Amino acid sequence: MAAKLITALDLNSEREAVAAIEAAPDCQWFKVGLQLFTRCGPSFVQRLNNEIGKNVFLDLKLHDIPNTVSHAAKASVDLGAKLITVHACGGEAMIAAARKAVEGSETRVLAVTVLTSITDVTLRDEIGIHEPVAEAVRRYARCAVEWGAHGVVASPHEIETIREVVGDGPVIVTPGIRPAWASAGDQARFTTPREASQRGADFVVVGRPILEHSDPAAAVKAIQEELHE
Repeated sequence: MAAKLITALDLNSEREAVAAIEAAPDCQWFKVGLQLFTRCGPSFVQRLNNEIGKNVFLDLKLHDIPNTVSHAAKASVDLGAKLITVHACGGEAMIAAARKAVEGSETRVLAVTVLTSITDVTLRDEIGIHEPVAEAVRRYARCAVEWGAHGVVASPHEIETIREVVGDGPVIVTPGIRPAWASAGDQARFTTPREASQRGADFVVVGRPILEHSDPAAAVKAIQEELHE
């Protein structure tokens, strides 16, 4: 099955976000991350879900004590978010609490393994984890799914190795996507939508190639056609 497209609303105002959504009417999934959530708050998530009628990927990367994450996950359900994120390094009790909080709803919990900004050196010398990033990603992904996460957020270059340890069932959401016709921007490691889908991604997240395109609707159509080739 082809991966679905999520447009990342990495913007600074509700006005900009609504304009971006209206400019890409064929896209059904939109990401609200820390940038927009901090600016606009929970009310925009509700509006996006209830009034505008789109599916929300609420990417706040929850990481706190289990009780706090449980309440935040339940609040995300109440807002109508279909996908939410937690940090895999929060541990078993935290991820299990998030999973329990969303049971009975359509909301799915995704674990973020190692941020793409983290290098082997950062992991070893600053964080104190003495294993390469690739090994940490595999370990965190396997543990997170065992602890109750419905899936993970992964670099496109990690999809296949994660599938080896979690199987085909868990959801994989993949940022770092650049269509062949788009500028790489500040992305050093990326793949095309087609490549990510073929590697086993369930969702691909695309921001600037859509938001900065002269015709966002055409950009969405081109990406969706590529995903279904």
